[in-house]
Amino acid sequence: MNQPLQHITVLLDEAVDALLGAAGESPAGEWVDGTFGRGGHSRRILERLGPEGRLRAFDKDPEAIQEAARITDARFSIQHEGFSHLADLPTASVQGVLMDLGVSSPQIDTPERGFSFRFDAPLDMRMDTTRGQSVAEWLADAEMQQIAEVIRDYGEERFAGPIAKAIVARREEKGPLATTGELAELVAGAVRTREAGQNPATRTFQALRIFINAELQELEQALEASLRVLAPGGRLVVISFHSLEDRIVKQFIAKHSKEVYDRRMPFAPPTPMRLVALDRIKPSAAEVAANPRSRSAVMRVAQRTEVPA
Repeated sequence: MNQPLQHITVLLDEAVDALLGAAGESPAGEWVDGTFGRGGHSRRILERLGPEGRLRAFDKDPEAIQEAARITDARFSIQHEGFSHLADLPTASVQGVLMDLGVSSPQIDTPERGFSFRFDAPLDMRMDTTRGQSVAEWLADAEMQQIAEVIRDYGEERFAGPIAKAIVARREEKGPLATTGELAELVAGAVRTREAGQNPATRTFQALRIFINAELQELEQALEASLRVLAPGGRLVVISFHSLEDRIVKQFIAKHSKEVYDRRMPFAPPTPMRLVALDRIKPSAAEVAANPRSRSAVMRVAQRTEVPA
């Protein structure tokens, strides 16, 4: 009998402490877990919220929605949507927003989801398996240049060109790629040098997953939405797992943590700062030892200022 897939929540206490840190005992108001996953952060937030607190979660993954159904707390609700749907909430209505980016362990470790090259499985990679194209469907028709751009831009893969060429050649000779094993084998043949300890397909799989789920675009939309929906003093907490995500979060917080002057209108008042950067936290050595998948995590914390949205 298979053991249930386990997901260890990264920076569990640190994230919840950062989110609720300015709210005092038994926080009230509306709070958001933008990426429910398997519910580790949500459950800990509910333990800390007061009777007047409410937690709204979002997730694209149908399996996450099933897991959320196990929470019977009346203060909790979840939407089967990506966290960019923060934009649907009223202005200044939320006391804190948490976003834990990336892929959960059950998603990676479930072969049929197609996220991992460790298994030979359908080449899917969709966070939401009820809608959109799979990676296999996209690769069946995409042009070589577009494939190369995706692998280069989202995977930071220097052999993106040869990989894209190999994918198209394989498609023309034998038909489209259908499984993760086929893609991993093809990439291994196109990557001439390999980083120590890293499978040659790592960057390509990351790139295709990010692209097919529009992860970076959704992150940008969600960050912008958070500025409008956060009440003054509300916290924004974001955990990222690779440099592309963290760069977006870092630059977003930096951009809104300073007054901006319009050089075309030198006597006009500046646009006021809307965030205050509070912290940057990495997992402890003990957490990394217990959960190696946490080693790349970076958590950034900011607080909404008192100025209007």
